[in-house]
Amino acid sequence: MLNDDGIELWQVDAFTDRPFAGNPAAVCVLDRFPSDRWMQDVAAEMNLSETSFVVATDRPGHFDLRWFTPATEVDLCGHATLATAHVLLERDIVDRQHPIRFNTRSGELLCEYRDHSITMDFPSTPPRPCDSDTLAREACDALGVGKAIVLQSPFDLLVIVDDGSIVESALPDFSALTKLQTRGVMLTSPSTRDGIDFVSRFFAPSCGINEDPVTGSAHCCLAPYWAQVFGRQDLVGYQASSRGGIVTCKIVGDRVHLSGNAVTVMQARLKVAIDH
Repeated sequence: MLNDDGIELWQVDAFTDRPFAGNPAAVCVLDRFPSDRWMQDVAAEMNLSETSFVVATDRPGHFDLRWFTPATEVDLCGHATLATAHVLLERDIVDRQHPIRFNTRSGELLCEYRDHSITMDFPSTPPRPCDSDTLAREACDALGVGKAIVLQSPFDLLVIVDDGSIVESALPDFSALTKLQTRGVMLTSPSTRDGIDFVSRFFAPSCGINEDPVTGSAHCCLAPYWAQVFGRQDLVGYQASSRGGIVTCKIVGDRVHLSGNAVTVMQARLKVAIDH
């Protein structure tokens, strides 16, 4: 929010219950949207995987929400949505007893505070066969994996291997990944960790993010895939980045409910005039 001291800005670690883990996002609460260029410049300055900009509408509990990486605006982002809901709740801008509704480029997204965590209602994006054998092979080569199943969602490629150690030890060629015609690439496998059903990592160098620490939107694809494999609707995913994060998933028809915690690590004031 803008006042004489500048624009309030928060940094929140999402999908974690402790600071310096999970996925950091910046959250900027505004009275109205600035120019796209201004928001992109702020996101580049923050240099986090996502910066969200949120504006209240004239309906209580309803907000317009947009997300920017350091390089581009994106259609869907889970961890920055979680971070935004966390800020609105922590600052008492919304009532914990009522849902938060975000109008976004991916339609309306619903967030609710339940059992000391935040649950997000997102569209399911189940994967389908990859359109191109060449693209599938190039993705595997860029990840440095051999035998794999390659599928794709509306946004990303999904590369499935059979061993979690392959996921966790992968050393991708980011230059090669940048050349792929896709937003990002997910690498995933079943998990041998207690209480975890599947592990994953997410790479999106074409969006300015070599490796995203914890990717909510990726679980809109991961959850329906693994739900079909395991034959159940409730799953727990672990994103095995260096920071790590846990995403609890539930398939509800053509939606995915993603739940997680968040921690505020910084509150600042942006001393830059808004450009409309």
